[in-house]
Amino acid sequence: MTRVLMTGGAGFIGSHTADVLLAAGYEVRLLDNLSPQVHGGNRQRPAYLAEDAELVVADVTDAAAVEQALRGADMVLHLASAVGVGQSMYDIEPYVRANELGTAVLLQALAKRPVARLVVASSMSIYGEGLYRDAVGNVVACDERPIAQLRQGEWELRDHAGHALDPVPTPETKQPSLSSIYALNKYAQERMSLITGKAYGIPTVALRFFNVFGPRQALSNPYTGVLAIFAARLLNGRPPLVFEDGLQRRDFVHVHDVARACRMALESEHSQDVFNVGSGQSRTILSVAEDLAEVMGRREIAAEITRKYRAGDIRHCFADIGKSRDLLGFEPHVAFKNGLEELAGYLADQIADDQAERATRELLQRGLVA
Repeated sequence: MTRVLMTGGAGFIGSHTADVLLAAGYEVRLLDNLSPQVHGGNRQRPAYLAEDAELVVADVTDAAAVEQALRGADMVLHLASAVGVGQSMYDIEPYVRANELGTAVLLQALAKRPVARLVVASSMSIYGEGLYRDAVGNVVACDERPIAQLRQGEWELRDHAGHALDPVPTPETKQPSLSSIYALNKYAQERMSLITGKAYGIPTVALRFFNVFGPRQALSNPYTGVLAIFAARLLNGRPPLVFEDGLQRRDFVHVHDVARACRMALESEHSQDVFNVGSGQSRTILSVAEDLAEVMGRREIAAEITRKYRAGDIRHCFADIGKSRDLLGFEPHVAFKNGLEELAGYLADQIADDQAERATRELLQRGLVA
């Protein structure tokens, strides 16, 4: 029986992927440090974790623990990561240690004991701004928006003549534009993995996840996915906090689809390549806040549009998933509305410690929100 080692496997995406792999007949071993920011302070095995999944509580930066966890593993899915664009801009050393050093420790162990396949979780954050179409129909990549423009509350990107640019789906061929420490970490993770995989004959792929949502996402982590942050606010009777004007567009993909994509990547014959994992659709952040309030029965709580911006944020980015369709056979199955309804059912039994305002104050104090 094939055994998969999943780093960061007790978390949101990892636990769902474990369910998918176990149902397909794999043995699953999870290495996770049960970070208090994600799991709370008791460091207990999460109740949602499948009983058949073996859990090793250790940090991915612990070389001895990683080497031990690799024994008997046939494949590796590397999900372990500190996650959060905003937090990465002031917790720089912890983010680099967890994401880049942790990946280096894993790859050092794999250099001694190669496996049949390595899949690493990357992120849409590496793209920075997505692609745009200009007034004459050319597809263009854009630099970060100037601070002077943002201070005037002018959120959209324009060409040199002042004409508005229209966002279009972003494929894997777009060059990275790293606008946060987290984005830099994720690009380092994927490049380190692909380089090491090639050198040691380990077929390796990186999956660039877009905005993943669904049940089991940590509601008390103010740096997690935006839907979970909004849900924590709504559960406590507070309005979701929406930056800029709320019309920035993102790609929301359900965790069940992401878990299937992870299995497809492990089973694929393609290697030394990168793939987008998204829905292929875009939605404004404001509309997402409104849709979530409706399915949670909190329509009376209107989102609060802050008209502030955060360092490292981009305006629009959503996935072109053509390559994943063609080469991995990936096709999203969960419609956004159905995913929201499932999330609302999960939220009905949850208690959320809303930390969004504390996180925003932290960013404000450090000059990262204006």
